[in-house]
Amino acid sequence: MQRSLPMSEGDKALLREVPFISLLTVEVRQKMLDMATSIHYEPRDIIFREREPSDFFFCVLNGYVRLYRLAKDGKEADIRLCGPGETFAACFLYAEGGYRYNAEATATTVVVRFETSKVRALAERYSEIDKALVGLIAAQLLDSIDCLANDRLRTAPQRVANYLLGACAGDGQAASIRLPFSKSLLAGKLGLAPEALSRAFSTLRGSGVTVHGRLIEIEDPEALRSL
Repeated sequence: MQRSLPMSEGDKALLREVPFISLLTVEVRQKMLDMATSIHYEPRDIIFREREPSDFFFCVLNGYVRLYRLAKDGKEADIRLCGPGETFAACFLYAEGGYRYNAEATATTVVVRFETSKVRALAERYSEIDKALVGLIAAQLLDSIDCLANDRLRTAPQRVANYLLGACAGDGQAASIRLPFSKSLLAGKLGLAPEALSRAFSTLRGSGVTVHGRLIEIEDPEALRSL
């Protein structure tokens, strides 16, 4: 069940570091913080549903939010997994017709909510808000293009290997990482069915990858790069 929370100083400090907020001048940044509301969600709480009025956009402070489409037959298609510092639904400031997907908390999650009508009104006075949000939306679009291309060009083991390499320190040494979410969420994030993710991990054993629940040991990152 969702609960509104007062914005703590810690929450405000985190929010100031969010990319589009950090680009604003001190005066405008403070105005955005003043209109923000902090909302607490439990796992599997629905933040909004497809076709509901797009009255808000959000930024994740803690936890993870899953964005997905739901078909008439009950099948689900993951769109994006948003973690701390990431913003979602900002595009609906400029689009009509309600939300185009569902948003669900996947863990105990705190998000900051901005009312779109108030942000539009403020942007009429301060054009830097529109500029910052357009930059944010453009970056998300480019990321979506990269994800789509990777889905088309990479095999399942290559997608998993690329994710693991991104989670490593980057020094080429053996590493252990712990997934911040379940493997089923990782599968959705990578555009894979859970069974396909399991097969990909099995394939990666030959490249020195060992899986123990959420703990993943990588013996040789260079072997993953060569896939």
